[in-house]
Amino acid sequence: MTTQTPSLPTDLNALSAEQLRELVLQSQIALSEKDAIISQKEMIVAQKEKVYQELSAIVTQKEKAYQVLNTVVEQKEKEYQVLNAVAAQKEKAYQVLNAVVEQKEKEYQELNAVAAQKEKTNQTLTLRIDQLTMELATLRRISFAKRSEQLPDLQARLFEEDALIDIAEVEAKIACLAEELAAETAGIKAPKADAKSRTPAGLRLPSDLPSVDIRHDLESTSCSCGCEMRHMGDDVSQKLDYEPGTFTVENHIRPKYVCDHCKTLNQAPVPAHIIDKGIPTTGLLATVLVMKFADHLPLYRQEAIFERAGLRIARSTLADWVGACGAQLEPLVRALRDCILDHDVLQADETPINYHDHKQKKVRRGYFWVYAPSEFASLKAIIYDFKPGRSGAHAREFLGDWRGSLMCDDYAGYKALFNSGQVIEGGCWAHARRKFHAIYEANQSAVAEQALKQIQLLYQLESQAKGLSPPDRLAYRRQYMQPAVEQFEVWLQAKFELVPPNSAIAKAIRYSLSNWTALTRLLDDAQMPIDNNAVENLIRPLAIGRKNWLFIGSEIAGRRAAAIMSLIHSARINGHDPQAYLKDVLERLPTHKDKDIEELLPHRWQLPITTENIVQ
Repeated sequence: MTTQTPSLPTDLNALSAEQLRELVLQSQIALSEKDAIISQKEMIVAQKEKVYQELSAIVTQKEKAYQVLNTVVEQKEKEYQVLNAVAAQKEKAYQVLNAVVEQKEKEYQELNAVAAQKEKTNQTLTLRIDQLTMELATLRRISFAKRSEQLPDLQARLFEEDALIDIAEVEAKIACLAEELAAETAGIKAPKADAKSRTPAGLRLPSDLPSVDIRHDLESTSCSCGCEMRHMGDDVSQKLDYEPGTFTVENHIRPKYVCDHCKTLNQAPVPAHIIDKGIPTTGLLATVLVMKFADHLPLYRQEAIFERAGLRIARSTLADWVGACGAQLEPLVRALRDCILDHDVLQADETPINYHDHKQKKVRRGYFWVYAPSEFASLKAIIYDFKPGRSGAHAREFLGDWRGSLMCDDYAGYKALFNSGQVIEGGCWAHARRKFHAIYEANQSAVAEQALKQIQLLYQLESQAKGLSPPDRLAYRRQYMQPAVEQFEVWLQAKFELVPPNSAIAKAIRYSLSNWTALTRLLDDAQMPIDNNAVENLIRPLAIGRKNWLFIGSEIAGRRAAAIMSLIHSARINGHDPQAYLKDVLERLPTHKDKDIEELLPHRWQLPITTENIVQ
């Protein structure tokens, strides 16, 4: 316990010496104690200072450790970022690698698919060549072998013509397929057709025929080495041309040049021709085709016409030309068919023609099936399709997976198409009218007369709607024609109850009522015409030709006639001269790209601008 410092008295003089000594002693003791306390506190303070310094040292050490730790953490963070970047780069590289692998896999699959397709194409081409080769052998045997039966002279001539043309066409197809197969198999030797000279034996061009020289010169006579080439002669090939009543000869001159320095020989290439190395110009070929398939002149008549003009061309030669052209024009006909099937409304009809069936060795009845876009369509075109019968399967084969509305007569062959829902039937009012007209012509039936007057009203209304746009045409029909149609239906139903059930007038009424949905289709579709007369008019050339042909020599001849007539009459309804059209197409076809084949179709073709055309 600390001694308390004694308090000093107010008057020291009053104290004795002993008391003073005692007081001083106490004061000293108290001071000593305070000094001890101060020393103790100083020791405590020193201890605390030491502890503080130790703590400061520890804190400093901790701080340094923390900084080191932060440095480590930052280093680790950087390493982590680097690792992430590396991982991301590796992931990206992995994705790129995967993409490359997938691309390679896709390319591999595509290559496999291409290889499989090429193999399939090769097999198809080889099979087709084999089929055509057998067909060619059959045609040759039929054409040249002795027959036990004797045909009348005219029929024999027509039969021989078609047989010769068939042989030429099959030979041309075999040659084309062989070239295609060789290209597909990259140099593998393909079957070839029998070698045949393109210059007909016995066809020698008289020297007195008018001729014209056509030069095919090089753009430059400078050699690639820089020297001027020297003219060393000409190659001359002749082509036979024909204008009505006059033959002319085209002398195609190709000068030959040689470089004396590098010994290089050069000349302009041989112009491409529809018949390789053939003697007829495209003008003569077009004339033969138009005379046969538009003017309906058999080749034996053309032979006589050409002989009167100064040069006899054998029917066998003309047949070769027609067959070769028929084979070359097939891609155009396929493209024309595709253009027609692009339309939603078509018109169809068919007409009979006798043809010679080689297998059955007798004359049978075949049919030309005719297809065209709606008369309201912008496309003006027609396709004739020859088939050996009138089965509805032929129409289904031609239309394929086409969907739309088909205007036709009430022939049962089309019913399977309509029942499937794939095709919508459009009825022909002209067919319905004809039944009433036949009755009126026979007995002046009052009921038939009234029906004709009501149908006439429908035609009068349709004549007002024809020139309108499709939306306006449909609106006009619904506003003005629909009430007349509904009134006519009520009248037909009423009359049907009154006439004898088995009478001719009952059958006429029954025909209209049973086809009423098809007949009234024009109220739902502006592109549907009122009748099928437009296509029936396009069949007339076949009826005219049938009188001259008598019959067709084979199925091949029927298909060829249909194909070439499709192009000729499509050109005609587009306002073109068929001869000018075929001449230009045959000239351009050998060098024309397949992908641009539609440019040569009649509805897209334009007469090339030449000096001769401008003068005319």
